[in-house]
Amino acid sequence: MELAQPLSQSQKKPPSLWREVLKARWAYIFISPFFILFAIFGLYPLLLSVYLSFADWKGLGPIELVGLANFQRLLSDRVFWQSMLNGVILFLMYVPVMLFMALVLAVILNSGRIRGFRFFRTLIFVPFITNMVAAGFAFRILFTQNNGLINILLEAVGLPAVPWLESVWGARVSLSILIIWAWLGYNMVLMLAGLQTIPKDLNEAAMVDGASSVRSFFAITVPLMRPVILFCAVTSTIGSFGLFAEVMALTGGGPANATLTPLLRIYNVAFANLRFGYASALAYVFFAFIFAATLVQFRAFGRET
Repeated sequence: MELAQPLSQSQKKPPSLWREVLKARWAYIFISPFFILFAIFGLYPLLLSVYLSFADWKGLGPIELVGLANFQRLLSDRVFWQSMLNGVILFLMYVPVMLFMALVLAVILNSGRIRGFRFFRTLIFVPFITNMVAAGFAFRILFTQNNGLINILLEAVGLPAVPWLESVWGARVSLSILIIWAWLGYNMVLMLAGLQTIPKDLNEAAMVDGASSVRSFFAITVPLMRPVILFCAVTSTIGSFGLFAEVMALTGGGPANATLTPLLRIYNVAFANLRFGYASALAYVFFAFIFAATLVQFRAFGRET
């Protein structure tokens, strides 16, 4: 009588999935709160917004499916497209200036020639952690046409008062100044972190070869900082179209919708007009535009990153 041969490792029946889950049940129990909360506050609202983009709903009552009517209405929504244009204008007005200033300040602080490096770094970064609503109201006081500090200083040197918040371009300039003041420190810290990864030997070798500091900056520092600059540009692009607190506190979107941003337009449609379906459609068109703009930036400037 032959003895049964023991099964090899490959011949053994693999354990069932349920048995593996039971074996690691405590691990799944401990990580389950994250997935439960994500499903309730992340996944469910996302799926609901997709559904609402093809429906008409005022927040109460039944949800009425309307197909592509919300997207058709969007094509003739002049206010929404004006807000998209405002995002482009604001991007061109403040992002290049802010990123250049952030890079220059980071280079100056990274040079080692500035005493009190930590003090100046903190001083420039402080506006980023300031309450933006309070900052917006403070800037409104500064830029008020009558008795505003800026116009008082202009009149003191013999210049006429400027309607900063009452004119289209004045409001855009005022908003751009507020954004640069608030976000310059954040971008400068990112630039500074990137500069500290660049070996100083490269710039020193360029200086030995006869390159000036300006030449070394544009030929060595800027190309090596390309990934950081790209990241700052992408986040600033998203921020230009997603401005909310700064606009609400300073201009409210006016005058004549000159500073109205897409995010503020979506907010007004959803919570002021109670058109949640149409607001969902606007949000997904806004997302598609931001995704396309980000992709273009990566294709154009991120080839060597």
